[in-house]
Amino acid sequence: MGENDFFKDWADWIKLPDLNPLDLRGSADSLRRSFFRASRSIETDLPDLAEISNLIMDGADGPLKARLYIPKGAGIAPAPGLVFFHGGGFVLGDLDSHDVVCRRLADGAKCRILSVDYRLAPEHKFPTAHADALAAWCWAVERSDLLGFDPDRIAVAGDSAGGNLAAYICQEANRAGLLMPAFQLLLYPLVQFADLRTKKLSFQEGGFFISPTLFDYFRDSYLSSDSERMDPRVSPLFADAEDFQGLPPAHLVLCGWDPLKHEGQAYADKLAAHGVPVTLREHPGMVHGFMNLTGLSVPAREAIFAAGRVVGEALGSRRAG
Repeated sequence: MGENDFFKDWADWIKLPDLNPLDLRGSADSLRRSFFRASRSIETDLPDLAEISNLIMDGADGPLKARLYIPKGAGIAPAPGLVFFHGGGFVLGDLDSHDVVCRRLADGAKCRILSVDYRLAPEHKFPTAHADALAAWCWAVERSDLLGFDPDRIAVAGDSAGGNLAAYICQEANRAGLLMPAFQLLLYPLVQFADLRTKKLSFQEGGFFISPTLFDYFRDSYLSSDSERMDPRVSPLFADAEDFQGLPPAHLVLCGWDPLKHEGQAYADKLAAHGVPVTLREHPGMVHGFMNLTGLSVPAREAIFAAGRVVGEALGSRRAG
């Protein structure tokens, strides 16, 4: 099934877990259960990794769960590594919802991946997820010996809200004088949390998985006030120019049928305008969150592998070409 054929089947199937309800009065727990069911699949072609380990790491206010993926061919430590943050609008997702994504990404990159289980809204409001993400980055750098990471070759990555956290870490490293990630992989990232409802959206962009209604729900679950929407931590697209200076090379993966596509393109353009090396891959027939649907789509599996290969080539765990 090609990308252009995938959308119709995905749109029909996604109605089952009801991830995009018109009425969002239900609990976050029910949405989390739906998201988990949607993202779980049995895939006979999952890559065979060398090791997968569950860890406890330091968060901003206490321990967090994490998972370390070591693919075959990752090389002898210290070696390139990647810190990964899952998506889900800061409300959904965990280590298990993105387990398949991380397995396939690790296989594509041929480098170690640390997946971080940061705290979620509405139980934990802004800036909790961002504080946990920054703490996770600092912990990974400080404990690079434990993880087998080469501290000079650690990248950050994430999808959707996780892409927001990855972009934030790079900008915050600039602001705070921290060790800068060597690379950033932003998968259909959320780079502005101000507004989606007033945008003129095409039919393809306007109603599947992330609609204006769901966007508002995620935003209002995580943010406590309207004034926080433009905070550069949660809307890195609107950060000051100096926050873009000297950022690490970036690769963005965008979807043709995604209401966040244009902001992702704008973020790539802004990075490039400030001298940051940027590459971009758009999957025109895919929807937001498609990398969680590898059980339905071979192109989704191939897209994750391809994104991993870009990271691996950038970090030196894979040969270019």
